[in-house]
Amino acid sequence: MNFPTTPFPSEISAEDIVSTMSAFKGWEDRYRQVIQWGKKLPKMPDELKAEEVVVAGCESQVWLQSRYEDGKWYFCADSDARIVRGLIALVMAAYNEKSAEEIQSFDINGYFEKLGLIEHLSASRGNGLKAIIETIQATVSKN
Repeated sequence: MNFPTTPFPSEISAEDIVSTMSAFKGWEDRYRQVIQWGKKLPKMPDELKAEEVVVAGCESQVWLQSRYEDGKWYFCADSDARIVRGLIALVMAAYNEKSAEEIQSFDINGYFEKLGLIEHLSASRGNGLKAIIETIQATVSKN
């Protein structure tokens, strides 16, 4: 399996994202920024886009792979939708290269509340985002 070693730029942290997003006044600027972060998300290699790694509950196609190594979780995810790739980038900033304890203790709802995004997402996008988060949390709690 050709799992990317750095599936998301580690220099982009959840704290950086909150700081950047809080500087924007309107939803349009936040939306554009989320799409920009999505562009920084490396493309998932096609050989990793298997049917068994499709996240159920997402309107768009979302693939999510994980790897556990040296006490840390690494995720590789992709989507066929630009805004969803951006939302994945936000989740990766919070969860990638973290221990199971760090992932489980991270206040993901508070994080997205600070970003001011959830109320602007369609119900299906919000449900898809929740499905991605739940898949990651279920994965890390199994190990």
